[in-house]
Amino acid sequence: MVTLTAPAKAQLDSYFEQNAKSAIRIFLTSSSCAGPRLTLALDDAKDGDSVHTVDGYDFIVESELFTEAKPLTVDFSCSGFQVESSLKLSGGSCGGCSCSGGSCS
Repeated sequence: MVTLTAPAKAQLDSYFEQNAKSAIRIFLTSSSCAGPRLTLALDDAKDGDSVHTVDGYDFIVESELFTEAKPLTVDFSCSGFQVESSLKLSGGSCGGCSCSGGSCS
């Protein structure tokens, strides 16, 4: 199951008003100093992927990763898009989001 929060949907709606609509891949990356994390990229489905249509958007996840990570929630905050899952990911060595006062301006 993939869930899309209202703030994330609003950001996607805004982006795709001016850009061609594309499927969105959820994938595991380790390129962050904060350690491995799930992230998003525009992509096309490939063999071995599962596709989940949520609020008019197609989310693609490699089937094995989806089995390990489900349920997935795509959210948006001051630090950009985040993907929450049941995966237990080890953190890296640098800090996290510092969004003070609830304002992300």
